[in-house]
Amino acid sequence: MTFGPDHALIVIDVQNDFCPQGSLAVPDGDAIVDGINKLLDVFEVRVFTQDWHPAGHASFAANHSGRKPFDTVDLSYGTQVLWPDHCVQGSRGAEFHPRLRAESADMIIRKGFRTEIDSYSAFFENDMKTPTGLEGYLRTRGVGHVACVGLATDFCVLYSAIDAVKLGFSATVYEDGCRAIDLDGSLAEARSQMLAAGVRLESWPVLSA
Repeated sequence: MTFGPDHALIVIDVQNDFCPQGSLAVPDGDAIVDGINKLLDVFEVRVFTQDWHPAGHASFAANHSGRKPFDTVDLSYGTQVLWPDHCVQGSRGAEFHPRLRAESADMIIRKGFRTEIDSYSAFFENDMKTPTGLEGYLRTRGVGHVACVGLATDFCVLYSAIDAVKLGFSATVYEDGCRAIDLDGSLAEARSQMLAAGVRLESWPVLSA
């Protein structure tokens, strides 16, 4: 199986800090890398996203007195989960996992680089209106369908897939190619939201040997 130029693979935040020993490690986050590498060979359009936070980012619990990771606060754009410091610009934690074939990316979208606003989606920051530029890139490439893999299912993959559908793309999430934080049942809720939005949830596609 190969996919034509109207299909794009979106590889979301497969970075050291989201993998084992990272500061915000997703359980088994590195288990998806080899499968994603195989997918890269069958998509003509390949976009990677990369969390890219300044050290003083508003989503970091350390920057809020008396708060701890996974607390929530109200910021200008709504409720924000507070995280451990992660994916700080220029740090090893912000780098892609070393086994990931990052050189295969046609484009790398860096997100969350504005100090006062977080960014889960590959398409928008968390105010739901500041674009990353991904939509325009995909339109100019003639893409109509996106396939999402990466970390984490219940945050950045969720928001990316739903935003893709809202923007008029069709979207598939390959669940084998994702792993979840699953914070207080967030994985089940994410799956429900994606299905309700019209996102297809599938296993790895069958690839040619």
